[in-house]
Amino acid sequence: MDTSPLAQANPPQAARADADAALRRRPELRTVAELLKPITWFPPMWAFACGAVASGQSITANWGLLLLGLVLTGPLVCASSQAVNDWFDRHVDAINEPHRPIPSGRMPGRWGLGIAVAWTLLSLLWATLMGPWGFAACALAIALSWGYSAPPVRLKNNGWWGNAACALSYEGLAWLTGTAVMLGGAWPGPHSVALALLYSVGAHGIMTLNDFKAMEGDRRMGVASLPVQLGAHGAARMACLFMMVPQAVVAVLLAYWQLPWHACAVLALAVLQGPLMAQFLRQPVERALHVSAFGVPLFVSGMMVSAWGLRQMALLQHTVGVS
Repeated sequence: MDTSPLAQANPPQAARADADAALRRRPELRTVAELLKPITWFPPMWAFACGAVASGQSITANWGLLLLGLVLTGPLVCASSQAVNDWFDRHVDAINEPHRPIPSGRMPGRWGLGIAVAWTLLSLLWATLMGPWGFAACALAIALSWGYSAPPVRLKNNGWWGNAACALSYEGLAWLTGTAVMLGGAWPGPHSVALALLYSVGAHGIMTLNDFKAMEGDRRMGVASLPVQLGAHGAARMACLFMMVPQAVVAVLLAYWQLPWHACAVLALAVLQGPLMAQFLRQPVERALHVSAFGVPLFVSGMMVSAWGLRQMALLQHTVGVS
Protein backbone atom coordinates (compact mmCIF):
# COMPACT_ATOMS: atom_id res chain seq x y z
CA MET A 1 0.00 0.00 0.00
CA ASP A 2 1.37 3.46 -0.90
CA THR A 3 2.16 5.82 1.93
CA SER A 4 1.17 9.47 1.64
CA PRO A 5 3.96 12.06 1.73
CA LEU A 6 2.51 13.47 4.94
CA ALA A 7 2.69 10.12 6.65
CA GLN A 8 6.31 9.79 5.61
CA ALA A 9 7.19 13.20 7.13
CA ASN A 10 8.70 13.25 10.58
CA PRO A 11 6.44 14.48 13.42
CA PRO A 12 7.68 18.09 13.49
CA GLN A 13 7.16 18.43 9.75
CA ALA A 14 3.68 16.88 9.98
CA ALA A 15 2.77 19.27 12.79
CA ARG A 16 3.90 22.24 10.71
CA ALA A 17 1.90 20.96 7.74
CA ASP A 18 -1.20 20.63 9.94
CA ALA A 19 -0.67 24.16 11.28
CA ASP A 20 -0.30 25.54 7.74
CA ALA A 21 -3.50 23.78 6.68
CA ALA A 22 -5.34 25.23 9.67
CA LEU A 23 -4.13 28.72 8.82
CA ARG A 24 -5.38 28.30 5.28
CA ARG A 25 -8.83 27.58 6.72
CA ARG A 26 -8.80 30.91 8.57
CA PRO A 27 -9.50 34.22 6.85
CA GLU A 28 -6.72 36.75 6.60
CA LEU A 29 -7.03 39.92 8.67
CA ARG A 30 -7.51 42.01 5.55
CA THR A 31 -10.40 39.73 4.58
CA VAL A 32 -12.00 40.27 7.99
CA ALA A 33 -11.58 44.02 7.54
CA GLU A 34 -13.20 43.77 4.12
CA LEU A 35 -16.15 41.91 5.66
CA LEU A 36 -16.62 44.65 8.28
CA LYS A 37 -16.51 47.36 5.55
CA PRO A 38 -14.91 50.40 7.25
CA ILE A 39 -16.11 52.64 4.43
CA THR A 40 -19.71 52.13 5.63
CA TRP A 41 -19.01 53.26 9.19
CA PHE A 42 -19.13 56.96 8.35
CA PRO A 43 -22.94 57.57 8.21
CA PRO A 44 -23.85 56.43 11.75
CA MET A 45 -20.69 57.99 13.21
CA TRP A 46 -21.57 61.28 11.48
CA ALA A 47 -25.17 61.10 12.71
CA PHE A 48 -23.98 60.44 16.27
CA ALA A 49 -21.64 63.44 16.01
CA CYS A 50 -24.56 65.57 14.73
CA GLY A 51 -26.61 64.55 17.75
CA ALA A 52 -23.73 65.37 20.09
CA VAL A 53 -23.37 68.83 18.51
CA ALA A 54 -27.12 69.43 18.63
CA SER A 55 -27.20 68.71 22.37
CA GLY A 56 -25.53 72.06 23.11
CA GLN A 57 -23.18 70.39 25.59
CA SER A 58 -19.44 71.02 25.65
CA ILE A 59 -17.64 68.70 23.26
CA THR A 60 -14.26 69.13 24.96
CA ALA A 61 -15.69 68.42 28.40
CA ASN A 62 -17.40 65.27 27.13
CA TRP A 63 -14.85 64.02 24.64
CA GLY A 64 -14.76 60.62 26.32
CA LEU A 65 -18.47 60.04 25.73
CA LEU A 66 -18.11 61.27 22.16
CA LEU A 67 -15.27 58.82 21.52
CA LEU A 68 -17.18 55.93 23.08
CA GLY A 69 -20.19 56.71 20.90
CA LEU A 70 -18.22 57.04 17.69
CA VAL A 71 -16.55 53.67 18.28
CA LEU A 72 -19.89 52.08 19.13
CA THR A 73 -21.81 53.39 16.13
CA GLY A 74 -19.13 52.76 13.51
CA PRO A 75 -16.49 50.07 14.16
CA LEU A 76 -18.86 48.02 16.33
CA VAL A 77 -22.60 48.27 15.54
CA CYS A 78 -22.28 49.21 11.88
CA ALA A 79 -19.48 46.72 11.33
CA SER A 80 -21.51 43.94 12.94
CA SER A 81 -24.49 44.79 10.72
CA GLN A 82 -22.26 44.51 7.65
CA ALA A 83 -21.04 41.07 8.73
CA VAL A 84 -24.61 39.93 9.44
CA ASN A 85 -25.78 41.18 6.05
CA ASP A 86 -22.93 39.55 4.14
CA TRP A 87 -23.53 36.20 5.81
CA PHE A 88 -27.25 36.06 5.06
CA ASP A 89 -26.76 37.62 1.61
CA ARG A 90 -24.00 35.26 0.53
CA HIS A 91 -26.21 33.54 -2.07
CA VAL A 92 -27.30 36.87 -3.59
CA ASP A 93 -23.72 38.17 -3.50
CA ALA A 94 -22.59 35.06 -5.37
CA ILE A 95 -24.56 36.48 -8.32
CA ASN A 96 -24.10 40.23 -7.86
CA GLU A 97 -20.64 40.49 -6.28
CA PRO A 98 -18.87 37.10 -6.30
CA HIS A 99 -15.59 38.77 -5.32
CA ARG A 100 -16.84 39.50 -1.79
CA PRO A 101 -15.16 37.62 1.09
CA ILE A 102 -17.79 34.92 1.65
CA PRO A 103 -18.86 33.94 -1.90
CA SER A 104 -15.25 34.13 -3.10
CA GLY A 105 -14.21 31.56 -0.47
CA ARG A 106 -11.71 33.89 1.18
CA MET A 107 -13.95 33.77 4.28
CA PRO A 108 -14.27 29.96 4.60
CA GLY A 109 -16.80 27.84 6.42
CA ARG A 110 -18.94 29.60 9.01
CA TRP A 111 -16.37 32.25 9.85
CA GLY A 112 -18.66 34.97 8.52
CA LEU A 113 -21.44 34.01 10.93
CA GLY A 114 -19.00 33.67 13.81
CA ILE A 115 -17.62 37.15 13.25
CA ALA A 116 -21.14 38.58 12.99
CA VAL A 117 -22.11 37.04 16.35
CA ALA A 118 -18.84 38.03 18.04
CA TRP A 119 -19.09 41.66 16.86
CA THR A 120 -22.73 41.81 17.99
CA LEU A 121 -21.80 40.67 21.50
CA LEU A 122 -18.83 43.04 21.60
CA SER A 123 -21.12 45.93 20.60
CA LEU A 124 -23.55 45.17 23.42
CA LEU A 125 -20.69 44.87 25.91
CA TRP A 126 -19.21 48.21 24.79
CA ALA A 127 -22.65 49.86 25.02
CA THR A 128 -22.78 49.17 28.76
CA LEU A 129 -20.14 51.89 29.12
CA MET A 130 -22.62 54.49 27.84
CA GLY A 131 -25.40 54.15 30.35
CA PRO A 132 -28.99 52.88 29.99
CA TRP A 133 -29.82 55.03 26.95
CA GLY A 134 -26.69 54.02 25.07
CA PHE A 135 -27.25 50.33 25.79
CA ALA A 136 -30.95 50.47 24.83
CA ALA A 137 -30.16 52.29 21.59
CA CYS A 138 -27.43 49.78 20.77
CA ALA A 139 -29.78 46.84 21.45
CA LEU A 140 -32.42 48.35 19.17
CA ALA A 141 -29.88 48.99 16.41
CA ILE A 142 -28.60 45.41 16.72
CA ALA A 143 -32.18 44.05 16.57
CA LEU A 144 -32.84 46.10 13.42
CA SER A 145 -29.64 44.91 11.77
CA TRP A 146 -30.41 41.24 12.40
CA GLY A 147 -34.06 41.74 11.46
CA TYR A 148 -32.95 43.38 8.23
CA SER A 149 -30.84 40.46 7.07
CA ALA A 150 -31.77 37.28 8.93
CA PRO A 151 -34.78 35.04 8.36
CA PRO A 152 -37.55 34.64 9.22
CA VAL A 153 -37.97 38.43 9.49
CA ARG A 154 -35.51 39.50 6.76
CA LEU A 155 -36.84 43.01 6.23
CA LYS A 156 -34.50 43.33 3.26
CA ASN A 157 -36.86 41.20 1.21
CA ASN A 158 -39.08 44.29 0.91
CA GLY A 159 -37.33 47.52 -0.02
CA TRP A 160 -39.82 49.71 1.81
CA TRP A 161 -39.29 48.03 5.17
CA GLY A 162 -35.63 47.14 4.79
CA ASN A 163 -34.53 50.62 3.79
CA ALA A 164 -36.62 52.11 6.59
CA ALA A 165 -34.89 49.90 9.18
CA CYS A 166 -31.43 50.85 7.92
CA ALA A 167 -32.24 54.53 7.65
CA LEU A 168 -33.70 54.70 11.16
CA SER A 169 -30.73 52.85 12.64
CA TYR A 170 -27.97 54.65 10.74
CA GLU A 171 -29.34 58.19 10.99
CA GLY A 172 -32.21 58.84 13.39
CA LEU A 173 -31.28 56.45 16.18
CA ALA A 174 -27.60 57.41 16.01
CA TRP A 175 -28.48 61.14 16.13
CA LEU A 176 -30.82 60.78 19.11
CA THR A 177 -28.31 58.59 20.93
CA GLY A 178 -25.62 61.23 20.50
CA THR A 179 -27.90 63.91 21.92
CA ALA A 180 -29.22 61.82 24.80
CA VAL A 181 -25.80 60.53 25.87
CA MET A 182 -24.36 64.06 25.92
CA LEU A 183 -27.36 65.18 27.99
CA GLY A 184 -26.67 62.50 30.58
CA GLY A 185 -29.52 60.26 29.45
CA ALA A 186 -32.17 62.99 29.21
CA TRP A 187 -34.76 62.96 26.42
CA PRO A 188 -33.36 64.80 23.38
CA GLY A 189 -36.37 67.09 22.99
CA PRO A 190 -38.81 67.75 20.12
CA HIS A 191 -36.41 69.69 17.89
CA SER A 192 -33.79 66.93 17.78
CA VAL A 193 -36.46 64.25 17.38
CA ALA A 194 -38.00 66.11 14.44
CA LEU A 195 -34.71 66.54 12.60
CA ALA A 196 -33.54 63.00 13.36
CA LEU A 197 -36.75 61.56 11.91
CA LEU A 198 -36.65 63.82 8.85
CA TYR A 199 -33.08 62.87 8.05
CA SER A 200 -34.03 59.22 8.55
CA VAL A 201 -36.65 59.66 5.82
CA GLY A 202 -33.97 61.18 3.61
CA ALA A 203 -31.67 58.27 4.34
CA HIS A 204 -34.37 55.91 3.04
CA GLY A 205 -33.70 57.40 -0.38
CA ILE A 206 -29.95 57.05 0.10
CA MET A 207 -30.38 53.35 0.88
CA THR A 208 -32.29 52.95 -2.39
CA LEU A 209 -29.26 54.26 -4.29
CA ASN A 210 -27.31 51.21 -3.12
CA ASP A 211 -29.88 48.80 -4.58
CA PHE A 212 -29.42 49.63 -8.26
CA LYS A 213 -26.17 47.71 -8.59
CA ALA A 214 -27.83 44.52 -7.29
CA MET A 215 -31.01 44.47 -9.37
CA GLU A 216 -30.26 41.27 -11.28
CA GLY A 217 -29.33 39.18 -8.25
CA ASP A 218 -32.17 40.62 -6.17
CA ARG A 219 -34.70 39.76 -8.86
CA ARG A 220 -33.43 36.20 -9.22
CA MET A 221 -33.27 35.60 -5.45
CA GLY A 222 -36.67 37.12 -4.65
CA VAL A 223 -35.41 40.29 -2.94
CA ALA A 224 -38.05 42.95 -3.65
CA SER A 225 -35.83 46.03 -3.53
CA LEU A 226 -37.42 49.24 -4.78
CA PRO A 227 -35.63 49.05 -8.16
CA VAL A 228 -37.06 45.55 -8.55
CA GLN A 229 -40.55 46.60 -7.42
CA LEU A 230 -40.81 49.95 -9.20
CA GLY A 231 -38.32 49.56 -12.03
CA ALA A 232 -35.13 51.58 -12.31
CA HIS A 233 -36.78 54.88 -13.26
CA GLY A 234 -39.60 54.55 -10.72
CA ALA A 235 -37.17 53.77 -7.91
CA ALA A 236 -34.98 56.72 -8.97
CA ARG A 237 -37.92 59.11 -8.72
CA MET A 238 -38.82 57.70 -5.31
CA ALA A 239 -35.23 57.98 -4.03
CA CYS A 240 -35.01 61.63 -5.10
CA LEU A 241 -38.36 62.38 -3.50
CA PHE A 242 -37.31 60.76 -0.23
CA MET A 243 -34.07 62.74 -0.20
CA MET A 244 -35.31 66.18 -1.28
CA VAL A 245 -38.59 66.61 0.60
CA PRO A 246 -37.12 66.15 4.11
CA GLN A 247 -34.38 68.68 3.37
CA ALA A 248 -36.98 71.22 2.30
CA VAL A 249 -38.98 70.58 5.48
CA VAL A 250 -35.83 70.93 7.60
CA ALA A 251 -35.11 74.30 5.98
CA VAL A 252 -38.67 75.47 6.74
CA LEU A 253 -38.40 74.32 10.36
CA LEU A 254 -35.05 76.04 10.85
CA ALA A 255 -36.49 79.28 9.50
CA TYR A 256 -39.50 78.89 11.82
CA TRP A 257 -37.13 78.37 14.75
CA GLN A 258 -35.47 81.72 13.96
CA LEU A 259 -32.39 80.17 12.35
CA PRO A 260 -32.55 81.81 8.90
CA TRP A 261 -28.88 81.40 7.99
CA HIS A 262 -28.91 77.70 8.82
CA ALA A 263 -32.13 77.33 6.82
CA CYS A 264 -30.57 79.02 3.79
CA ALA A 265 -27.47 76.81 4.02
CA VAL A 266 -29.54 73.60 4.13
CA LEU A 267 -31.62 74.82 1.20
CA ALA A 268 -28.50 75.73 -0.80
CA LEU A 269 -26.98 72.29 -0.20
CA ALA A 270 -30.23 70.69 -1.38
CA VAL A 271 -30.27 72.84 -4.54
CA LEU A 272 -26.72 71.73 -5.35
CA GLN A 273 -27.96 68.14 -5.39
CA GLY A 274 -30.47 69.02 -8.13
CA PRO A 275 -28.21 68.63 -11.21
CA LEU A 276 -26.88 65.32 -9.90
CA MET A 277 -30.41 64.02 -9.40
CA ALA A 278 -31.47 65.22 -12.86
CA GLN A 279 -28.74 63.09 -14.43
CA PHE A 280 -29.67 60.21 -12.12
CA LEU A 281 -33.32 60.35 -13.21
CA ARG A 282 -32.27 60.04 -16.86
CA GLN A 283 -29.79 57.19 -16.25
CA PRO A 284 -30.64 55.64 -12.88
CA VAL A 285 -28.52 52.50 -13.03
CA GLU A 286 -25.47 54.24 -14.45
CA ARG A 287 -25.72 57.33 -12.19
CA ALA A 288 -26.75 55.86 -8.83
CA LEU A 289 -23.18 55.60 -7.55
CA HIS A 290 -22.48 59.10 -8.88
CA VAL A 291 -25.23 60.52 -6.65
CA SER A 292 -23.92 58.47 -3.73
CA ALA A 293 -20.41 59.83 -4.22
CA PHE A 294 -21.24 63.51 -4.76
CA GLY A 295 -24.84 64.10 -3.70
CA VAL A 296 -24.86 62.28 -0.37
CA PRO A 297 -21.96 64.37 1.06
CA LEU A 298 -24.08 67.47 0.39
CA PHE A 299 -27.02 65.81 2.15
CA VAL A 300 -25.02 64.92 5.26
CA SER A 301 -23.42 68.37 5.31
CA GLY A 302 -26.93 69.73 5.73
CA MET A 303 -27.34 67.43 8.72
CA MET A 304 -24.38 69.01 10.47
CA VAL A 305 -25.55 72.53 9.58
CA SER A 306 -28.91 71.67 11.18
CA ALA A 307 -27.17 70.27 14.24
CA TRP A 308 -25.21 73.51 14.70
CA GLY A 309 -28.49 75.39 14.42
CA LEU A 310 -29.97 73.36 17.28
CA ARG A 311 -26.76 73.91 19.23
CA GLN A 312 -27.15 77.67 18.82
CA MET A 313 -30.74 77.41 20.08
CA ALA A 314 -29.68 75.34 23.09
CA LEU A 315 -26.89 77.74 24.03
CA LEU A 316 -29.21 80.73 23.65
CA GLN A 317 -31.86 79.10 25.84
CA HIS A 318 -29.22 78.28 28.44
CA THR A 319 -27.98 81.87 28.42
CA VAL A 320 -31.49 83.26 28.79
CA GLY A 321 -32.24 80.75 31.55
CA VAL A 322 -29.12 81.70 33.48
CA SER A 323 -29.76 85.42 33.16
